[in-house]
Amino acid sequence: MTDRPLLTVSDLQKRFNLEAGFFARFGRFVNAVNGVSFSVGRNESYGLVGESGCGKTTTARLLVRMYEADGGEILYHREDGQTDVSSLRGKELRQYRRKIKYIFQDPARSLNPRLTVYEVLVSGLRWSLHTGEKNLREKAGAALEEVGMEAADLERRPSEFSGGQRQRISIARGLLPEPDLLICDEVVSALDVSIQGQILNLLLDIREKREMSFLFIAHDLKVACYFCDRIGVMYSGVLMEEAPAADLWREGLHPYTQMLFSSATGICGEQENNHGVHGEFPSRSFTELKEENGKGVPDAETSHCCAFAARCPRAESRCFNEPVPVKEIVPGHSVRCHFAV
Repeated sequence: MTDRPLLTVSDLQKRFNLEAGFFARFGRFVNAVNGVSFSVGRNESYGLVGESGCGKTTTARLLVRMYEADGGEILYHREDGQTDVSSLRGKELRQYRRKIKYIFQDPARSLNPRLTVYEVLVSGLRWSLHTGEKNLREKAGAALEEVGMEAADLERRPSEFSGGQRQRISIARGLLPEPDLLICDEVVSALDVSIQGQILNLLLDIREKREMSFLFIAHDLKVACYFCDRIGVMYSGVLMEEAPAADLWREGLHPYTQMLFSSATGICGEQENNHGVHGEFPSRSFTELKEENGKGVPDAETSHCCAFAARCPRAESRCFNEPVPVKEIVPGHSVRCHFAV
């Protein structure tokens, strides 16, 4: 890992209308990504972790412009300068997307079953690599061999392979244009545990060999801590905690981070983890919180403060009434919580 950033995200925002369809009312929104900021260094693996619906996949798709951001800035740092990703159009955007490749969670849906593996790998690159068909086939075969398959598999179809092998094909497709950053969106969540380990070790080997960067999206903190250098913990579109993976594993400070670790280790019910926090926090109504705290708590629709307050066992009235500062506990470890020390 180096100190030079490859990608810098500042105050990224994206909202969606709460209702869908032609006759849906317009005006009520959900903030899927709400002021997220982080950076990915060269030859670094950065993890975004959180429950389903927390905004981590939306964040990743904003980085490759599958969605257009409503606010914030994404900077891609090239060797000769930096580029504002939102300003890219046409050829420049295509070139950027070749350098920032996306691997989807479900290879069964992201690999066209009507195409051979060879066509899956090269169909998006045939006109951009400016090379002959023979050379292209050699590159595709080499990419398959790099992920642990055989060049002879090029003529087969994705449906002939297992889930783990299909994910290897997806990784090979991402590697073919020699990207700077690979976005791995829950790439092991649908696989058996033994296959998860194989894919993670494969990605670690690729990172070491190619000296490339990763944005690793997961809901399992154990998996993320094994693979990543730094981790950002997201909840309801907000980055709650960010720290080196080793530090987060030992001393995650935010109540939500502690809940994720408890869930990952199978602690629930009356058992508590080493932080004294239960494995699952039930949502409490704002009326209940008002009665507990004896102070005015704003309605959920108008609260713009701590997103986790309704589930947090430590929540007080200020968690609902005051903006939550981001505190840097030690260099590189920041927490968005009133109680962080």
